This record gives sequence, structure tokens and C-alpha cells, in this order.
Amino acid sequence: MRIPDLDLDLLRCFVQVAERGGFTPGALALGLTQSAVSLKVKRLEDLVGRRVFERTSRSVALTRDGETLLAYARRMLALNDEAVRRLVAPPVTGRLRLGVADHFVPRNLAPILARFARDFPDVRLEVEVGRSHELRAAQERGALDLVLGKRRDGETTGSILWTEPIVWVAAPGWVAPEGRPLPLAMLPQGCMFRDRALAALARAGMGFEVVYTSASLLGVAAAAQAGLAATVMGRSGLPPGLRETDGLPPLGVAEMAVFGDAAGRTQLVAPLVALIRDSLEQN
Repeated sequence: MRIPDLDLDLLRCFVQVAERGGFTPGALALGLTQSAVSLKVKRLEDLVGRRVFERTSRSVALTRDGETLLAYARRMLALNDEAVRRLVAPPVTGRLRLGVADHFVPRNLAPILARFARDFPDVRLEVEVGRSHELRAAQERGALDLVLGKRRDGETTGSILWTEPIVWVAAPGWVAPEGRPLPLAMLPQGCMFRDRALAALARAGMGFEVVYTSASLLGVAAAAQAGLAATVMGRSGLPPGLRETDGLPPLGVAEMAVFGDAAGRTQLVAPLVALIRDSLEQN
């Protein structure tokens, strides 16, 4: 049996539909009609002999085979786009203003940015770290080009980079005080993690008290590391001196996404997003 070659054009359509949650938004991102995108996805399914989407009248969801293919498709498109940029496209130049949310910062973000700077020395990269909703407001008013941060609950905008559990954390050996409200260290109001944590405690009928508030995630982490309180974080970003804590209500998952030029249409954005995705898939 001859192994078929995957068509990059079909894969690009598949990725857009998967990341944007539907055929209509995927078609808009690609500048195609919905019927054309549907036909391309059907051709891809025929090529691999598997269904990649479960379709209903109201939603589109990846199948298990679709989830597997999505990781490969992103890597193949990233390699294709990198080769084209190096061999065909003119040198990448310009200015990219990047906002990175505190909760988003992976341990290897600095090496990713350093590699980007080496690969694209003519790009002026400006990075601002802060709170998701503030950075996104800055992007919407034109002060930033791209934001890496959290999707709000129920939101569909942005292009998902990864999904991770939100967990309760505290210093090793920390025990919640008996007969007293649960002490918490939190980011200020407006933080999705804070809102979700307080709502979960309220639904569980558990008393709580925010005893420490900091605009910096490092400040919140320091309070928890000192044993002052518990807090919440994404599981992949736990700093030394904190561990997951049992016995508190589950908090679900957070969708970490790229906002702004989510389709990667500009020559500045696509290389950086490709580097981040490649790094995440290797870890």
C-alpha cells in the first residue's frame, strides 16, 4: 500500500477550523467560502481514512484522531512556513509589540524570545508582561500587536496554544486553618483565575478571605511560598516552593491563547507563534 502525502493546503484549512471552532470562522480567516473549506476537510478525511471532526448542527469538535492530526499538522505547517521564509520570502523586518500575561509565562519563554531575536535580527521585539485583561485592552486600542494570555470563560476569540488545569497550590506542609476562613493570596479583581477560585469556593459553601493581593504573580507566589495563604495557578507554571493542595473544589482548565493577529497572517507574528508552539509540543 502506498503511503499518501498529506496536502499542506488541506492541513491549513483543517488547523484553521480546529483553532477557530467552526467552518465559518475558519473560512473567514482563510478568505474562502464555507463550502470550499468543508470540501477541503472532507478531502483530508478521505486521504487519511479517518474522521477529524464530529459535526452537529450547532458545533464542531475534534475527534481523537483529529486531536492527533492537529499536533502533526501544526508542526508540518510551521516547518513549511519556516522554509519558505528562509528561502523564498524577503527578510523579515519591522517592530513587534508583544504582551505576555503573568500566568502564561512558561519557564522557556526567555529562550524562545532569544532564539527569535537570533533568527530574525532585523525585527525589533518589545515585550510587556502583565495581566491578561489589561494587555488585551492595550492590544485592542493599538498599543500592542499581539498578546499571549488566557481566554475568558465562554470566549471563542483568539487562537489556542495550549490548555492546562488550574490548580490550588501552597507551600509544602501548609494546612488550611480549622474553624477559620481559607486564607488566599490573589491577583487583583478582574483576574480570571481569581474569579473562578472564589466562585468555586462559594459554590462549595466554603468560607474564604483574601489576605494578600498583588498585581504581580511573583508577589502572589511569594506570599504562598511563605505559608501565608493558598493560591491558584496553571499546573505547568508552578515555581519552586509550591505544590498542589488537595481538599479544595476543582477549578477546571484554562485555555492559553494568542490574541491579535491570531491567524498568523503577518510575516512578524507567524515565526514567533511557530516557535512557541514547537516549544510547547516538545515539553
